Order: sequence, then structure tokens, then C-alpha cells
Amino acid sequence: MGQNDLRSARKQHAWNQQELARRLGVSQTLVSLWEHGKRRPPAKRVEQLRKFGVKVHPTLLPMRTFPASVDFAQELANLGYPGFAHFAKGEPELNPAQLLVFALSQAYLDRRTAEALPWVASRYYDMDWDWVRLESKQRDLQNRLGFTLSVAKNLVSRKNQPEAAQALESQEQKLRDSLLVKEDTYCNDRMTTAERRWLRTHRSPEAAAWHVLSDLMPEHVTHA
Repeated sequence: MGQNDLRSARKQHAWNQQELARRLGVSQTLVSLWEHGKRRPPAKRVEQLRKFGVKVHPTLLPMRTFPASVDFAQELANLGYPGFAHFAKGEPELNPAQLLVFALSQAYLDRRTAEALPWVASRYYDMDWDWVRLESKQRDLQNRLGFTLSVAKNLVSRKNQPEAAQALESQEQKLRDSLLVKEDTYCNDRMTTAERRWLRTHRSPEAAAWHVLSDLMPEHVTHA
């Protein structure tokens, strides 16, 4: 729900803020805060707003309790990822920030899903990065996140999107001081010893800088 989405939906119903507030059972002040993007609607209000025809922007979805499992293909499709478009089914359920952290925490992701993560970072570069960094550090995922940001930054730079590139660069720099010395994979802990040895000499400079064993490069993210 961007700043204009709720307002537009409200006006389509010919309601003022007070009327929408009455129907939702909240204050007019709260509706105003939602419309200006200064407050995030709680989970129980998101479904109400959708029933009123409001398209809730994914970055404003409330953070949920981490689920036991996620259908990554469907969630990515619902977020608009072209590579999984055929799996799309309704509106996204997870905030892209939460989806990104949950995906990075997986011991194993199939290659196509892992390749989609830089797309998530670049498409939703205005997500709640403070929350992402905090959750990533608590799970020792900062190397994987830093590598994701690096690939995403290169993607948007190639597409001449300076605002996105600057935002992603800023987030990458904020992670530098928390770089972990330990070597990590990019969500592929099934990697054999031979594969790990090969990647140490064939990975990209970005992967080496973040101590990640991966051959993923911006050109591999074909659907970005």
C-alpha cells in the first residue's frame, strides 16, 4: 500500500477518512498515518483493507511469526518475480523483508530460488532494512545478506537505477563491520568438498569479499 493506494481506494468508495475509520473501527488519525506511509497496518487490518479493494504494498505487510515452511516459488511469484510467474496465486502473504531473511536462513535452496533473492532486494530496495539487518545478525546471515546486496546493487546499476543502487550500497556498507570470518555457502550446505574447493578459486570478487562460496553473478539473475 503506497501513499496513494489507500486514498485512491477510499475515494472510489466516496468515503472520507472518518467514514473509512468508522468502518474499520479505528481512529481517523490512524487512517491518515496509513495514507501517508507513516504507520504500518497490523495484520488484522490488512485483510480488511484488501476487502475494500486496497492493494497493500508488500513492504507494508506486517511481520508475521516465522512459518515452519514457505512455498518460495509461489511467494516470489505473488511478489512479481517473472521467473515464477506461472505460480502466482493471489496477493503476497509475506513482507519481502521477511521472505528474504527466511530464504537466506535455509540450509538449502534450489538454484532458481537462490537466484531470485537479489531480485527481491533490488525490486523492494525500500524495504525495512533495519529489521532485515537485525534479524540477519541474530541468525549469522550477514555474509549471505551482504552478498545478496552486492549482486542486487550491480543489477540496478546495469539498469541505470541510481536511487536503488545508492540505497543498496548504503545497506551493504552498514553490514561491512559485521562481516563474519567463517566461510559460508549461498543457501547450499549440501555442497561437496570438491565443489567448495573449486569455488574458492572461481567465485566472483563479490562472493569472495563476503566469504561466500557461490558462482552467482548479476548476469545469472536473468529475470531481473
